[in-house]
Amino acid sequence: MVNILKSLSKVSKRGDVVLSVRDIKRTFIEGGQPLDILTGGGFDLHRGEIVALVGPSGCGKSTLLQCVGLLDKPTSGSIMLGGSSIHKMDDETRTMLRRNKIGFVYQRHNLISDFTALENVVLPMLASGLGEDDAVARASKLLKLANVLHRASHLPGEMSGGEQQRTAVARALANNPDILLADEPTGSLDPKHAGVVFDLLLDLVRKNKMAMLFVTHDMSLAGRADRTITIKNGIVG
Repeated sequence: MVNILKSLSKVSKRGDVVLSVRDIKRTFIEGGQPLDILTGGGFDLHRGEIVALVGPSGCGKSTLLQCVGLLDKPTSGSIMLGGSSIHKMDDETRTMLRRNKIGFVYQRHNLISDFTALENVVLPMLASGLGEDDAVARASKLLKLANVLHRASHLPGEMSGGEQQRTAVARALANNPDILLADEPTGSLDPKHAGVVFDLLLDLVRKNKMAMLFVTHDMSLAGRADRTITIKNGIVG
């Protein structure tokens, strides 16, 4: 497992492919009948690249994000992270990779309601073994970058929607991931706050030379990506 993590870091620093998807398929069983959501296709994602994932509602965008984010397993096909196949990884390795190499931003902020903004950002770092003092220092830096440091001691319910989502962005970057996955990250915000959050995402991804794959129905946001991937009739490409 340690060797795989080192290999991923080495590949990512060269600016090579950090994520490769080939012939991905995902079938669910509903009412005893198969329901094919993803039926093939694939793509490569390079470090430093921002890619929009688009397609009609229900086409499988979130399903694809769940698979490449190691939250779900495809029925068949190949997913490679930094040249290592996820299909050969045990659950412990998948958990470590998900925690240390992949950041998530969802449409809803998904912050822990009983934790302050600072505590929400600190938590992923503590789970990865970082000391509390270092975790608090990094969390404070990230909250400052996200322009919500003044809300560090506030609970999510005491913050605006835009502040909550900016805190969620800071949390997604807590463990300095190679890949940021965002599922309609501005979908629950009004246009003003949506613009602020999306600008923040692009700025932080560029500065940290990460790769980002984001789902959106907003073609104006998709147009700001380096390129667009479409899912049509279950085919990714």
